[in-house]
Amino acid sequence: MKIIPFYTNEKQLIKKSIKGDREAQRRLYETHAPKMLGVCRQYIKDIHFAENVMINGFVKVFQHLHTFKFEGSFEGWIRRIMIRESISYLRKRQFVVYDDDIFEQKEANSISISNDLDAEYIQILIDKLPEGYKLVFVLFAVEGYRHQEIADMLQISESTSKSQLFKARKMLQAQLKKQNIIGYGNQ
Repeated sequence: MKIIPFYTNEKQLIKKSIKGDREAQRRLYETHAPKMLGVCRQYIKDIHFAENVMINGFVKVFQHLHTFKFEGSFEGWIRRIMIRESISYLRKRQFVVYDDDIFEQKEANSISISNDLDAEYIQILIDKLPEGYKLVFVLFAVEGYRHQEIADMLQISESTSKSQLFKARKMLQAQLKKQNIIGYGNQ
């Protein structure tokens, strides 16, 4: 028996999804959900809340799928929706603080690590950043947005975006330095 792939072309899947084809929508979701959960997780510490935000993001994806113009990357289009959903979630929960006086070194929990820093460990360090620092850092360093774009998205000034990034980097460097010392046993 020959197996025939169902809608392997992403453009075809999108067109079928716009027409309400549930199987095509499921396939689009299954294709992009793991990566989009990762995007939401970069902003939202708790995996359960990140998953809820991702699901809400996909609801918006399917509601607005007809607006996708097939210009550029479909994954990039979904990614922008997920980023905006994550920021919206954080705003609603009032977790984001842009305060220059917030730069207090938080005590890092003792984490046993190997010399090889993996993505999960880096995410743990990013999660320890104050939310304002974390948002700007992820938008700039991970997503590649410019400071003016970040300022527009977060409704802050461009200089605040730059300041938050500087402080986030400084905190991450301090955490890495501390873990490096702990990791080698040289206190």
